[in-house]
Amino acid sequence: MIREFKTFIAVAREGSFTAAGRQLGLTQSAVSAQIRRLEEHLGVSLFDRTAKSAELNTHGREILPQAEALVAMSDRMVGMAGAGRVSGLLRVGAIASAQQALLVRAMKGFRQAYPDVRVRVVPGVSLNLLGQVDSGEVDLAVMLRPPFALPPELGWQPLVREPMVLAVSRALPQAPWRQLLSTQPFIRYDRSSFGGRLVDGFLKKQRLTVHEALELDELDAIANLVREGLGVALMPRTRQMLTRGLRLLDLGEPSFCRELGVIARVPFDRAPLAAHLVQCLADAAR
Repeated sequence: MIREFKTFIAVAREGSFTAAGRQLGLTQSAVSAQIRRLEEHLGVSLFDRTAKSAELNTHGREILPQAEALVAMSDRMVGMAGAGRVSGLLRVGAIASAQQALLVRAMKGFRQAYPDVRVRVVPGVSLNLLGQVDSGEVDLAVMLRPPFALPPELGWQPLVREPMVLAVSRALPQAPWRQLLSTQPFIRYDRSSFGGRLVDGFLKKQRLTVHEALELDELDAIANLVREGLGVALMPRTRQMLTRGLRLLDLGEPSFCRELGVIARVPFDRAPLAAHLVQCLADAAR
């Protein structure tokens, strides 16, 4: 909880969540989330809040000196450890398809540089991971590019562009992809995911009517359903995809891609461990 205690001290000194966020390089929502976690951990509220300010209440005033002593002790311990090898914890959010190959390749280089750093991989879908980076629950996230502008505190590092294809069972007779989409059961990439939104937008733009059978987010499961002849699916052609039992049909001129990348706080070099992993991910993507 050291991070949360540091944020608590900043709010106490600055007098508001917004001012503390400016000092720490966090959004107001991230500061709020960290203070909420700290209050839940301690079992007491720490501030009397108004629309524009946050003042320490009785519990907050009692805890502030102890929090300052705890943070100072932590800083001294980090300084002593820094005289030797770098250690600590790096929290990395990652969607399932990134964990299977890209993150594995990146971890090889990262572990060679920082063998004493513990890495915790937090699974999730892109939208949830974006919120966790914003709130400070994870240090960075490997995910799909959001279909909207990011807040200025967060930066995007593109890694891989994966073309979307129509996956069909090899048992199906040869036919144009448009015909197969309109006549076969459709296995939909979950519309609540960023990748699923791309598929939904493509279908609407192309004015294609499909016969929906199933909807899910896990790409391996989608591919297995297609192999079993339960339908066809628009999905990304990933490096690790097993094509056994599948035919992957290019979409021609209206083709579209999903972009995989990293979201972290800017500037990336503010956190050296996270910055090094971003570089390892970029190398692995190449």
